[in-house]
Amino acid sequence: MSVSAMPDTESKLLLVTGGSRGIGAAVARLGAAAGWTVALTYRKAKDEAMDVVAAIEGDGGAASAHQCDTAERTSIRAMYEEIDTLGIPLAGVANNAGMINLAKPFMDKDAEEIERLYAVNTLGATLVIHAAAKRMAKSRGGKGGSIVTTSSIASRLGGAGASVEYSASKAAMDALTFGLGRELAGDGIRVNAVRPGIIDTDIHADIGMPDRAEAIADELPMGRAGSAEEVAKTILFLLSEEASYVSNAILDVGGGR
Repeated sequence: MSVSAMPDTESKLLLVTGGSRGIGAAVARLGAAAGWTVALTYRKAKDEAMDVVAAIEGDGGAASAHQCDTAERTSIRAMYEEIDTLGIPLAGVANNAGMINLAKPFMDKDAEEIERLYAVNTLGATLVIHAAAKRMAKSRGGKGGSIVTTSSIASRLGGAGASVEYSASKAAMDALTFGLGRELAGDGIRVNAVRPGIIDTDIHADIGMPDRAEAIADELPMGRAGSAEEVAKTILFLLSEEASYVSNAILDVGGGR
């Protein structure tokens, strides 16, 4: 664990998984600016995570960075044990950590890469919610809270020929959002998701198409890709009390795609 600033004991804690870059980093920065104490996670990119923490601290906020591989149940457990020591009630989760494989036909992919993708995007993301819910639920001594998962418009497009398993992994999280939004509402926990479309982040490099956002911008309804900050603002809205009557909802952030 790396902590940049002593948190305010009156603060509410926001956990941002996958917070070292892209949408997660934008959520961490905007969340801190909105008054949250932020705990962000990273898998390998410690330097990038600490850069986000330093930026938050430089703006007068409080943040901590925690190593966590969401493909590993024991790593998720250890991360939660660390953030518990901060002594601040967990009130928000941006369930954002995820991965995508190189774009290619489904039959050309290795079983191992498919297995890891589901371990991160579906099982890991589910276990992050499971641990958060037990801490937030009013029936278990918590104070309630809000959970927002980063899904993808790919969940309704299918990803044929390139990213079918990714699309399916996100569709599973859509279904989980619908179910838990109902199941946990009586415990004071709101569960929602956002589905980004073509967003100008490093994810396109991960599929082997670093210039994809720019290359297809003219084909999009708004004529441009979205930004990580635009998605982050939507996530922060769903985490906030301004969305106090919103649960089991999925909000597309795709510029009309």
